[in-house]
Amino acid sequence: MTIALYPHEAPPRFNPQMAKAIEFLVAHFRDQPSLDSLADAAGMSPFHFQRTFKHWAGISPKRFIQFVTVGHAKQLLDGRASVLDTALEVGLSGPSRLHDLFVACEAMTPGEYKDFGKLLTIRWGIHEGPLGRVLLAATERGVCWLSFVEDGDDEGAFEAFAAQWPAAHLVEDHAGTAPLVAKSFALGKPGGDGAGMVPLHIRGTNFQVKVWEALLRIPAGAVVSYHDVAQTIGQPNAVRAVGQACRLNPLAYIIPCHRVIRKSGLIHGYRWGASRKRALIAYEAAEQLEQAAAEEEGPDLSQHLPAA
Repeated sequence: MTIALYPHEAPPRFNPQMAKAIEFLVAHFRDQPSLDSLADAAGMSPFHFQRTFKHWAGISPKRFIQFVTVGHAKQLLDGRASVLDTALEVGLSGPSRLHDLFVACEAMTPGEYKDFGKLLTIRWGIHEGPLGRVLLAATERGVCWLSFVEDGDDEGAFEAFAAQWPAAHLVEDHAGTAPLVAKSFALGKPGGDGAGMVPLHIRGTNFQVKVWEALLRIPAGAVVSYHDVAQTIGQPNAVRAVGQACRLNPLAYIIPCHRVIRKSGLIHGYRWGASRKRALIAYEAAEQLEQAAAEEEGPDLSQHLPAA
């Protein structure tokens, strides 16, 4: 299946103003930033920002700040209830909401790994994401790279990507990669289940691939420790190696290494910075809260009522 054949979907919550506000919020969360300062970061009036943020995140800015704290991460960790073990028991085809993250993961052959993508054509593009700009790249067999663009440095993001694939033929293809960005950030979202799978074409050592496959079992809104992951893959003494595999993860967000933290609740060691990691954990926590509220309210049946 080629990239251009993926169905195009509207990007979920891709709002650059909200991304700027979240960046400011995460950087200053210890100071409890005011509504006025957050609105200023977004370039909006306080009233309009409050309404837009609530629509975008499903919760107020003040509540979102609570999700950024170490205390919240520690609470998630304490209540994880062996989430990886549960995921393994259910299986990828099970009915549990743990596996709303639909991916088809294919590792590269040893030859492809060794040759750094020789004979591969990789299409790439830079796009807006829910928490800022991202660079996504894909071979004909699946997504092979997704990274965050730091400080608006598109050129730097491309150079970091290209350095991982020095022998591949790189083709800029904004239109062809846009559907994959939308699909990637819609993984596990309500209403997105019928969109099909996001194929992944990953390059890593056998150990790294094993770790990344374990990370794919962590549901959105949950966190686990590096030790949990090491135990899950049957190598409880390989905690440092698990951390290194997380830092080398080539697929930000899709392979959710941001959901792995220290036992203490400390958030660090993320390839794209601790602030980005905090933002992702808070963003997913807000989404889970919004989803739970929607499920409690039940479906809107008014549109199905017969006309008077």
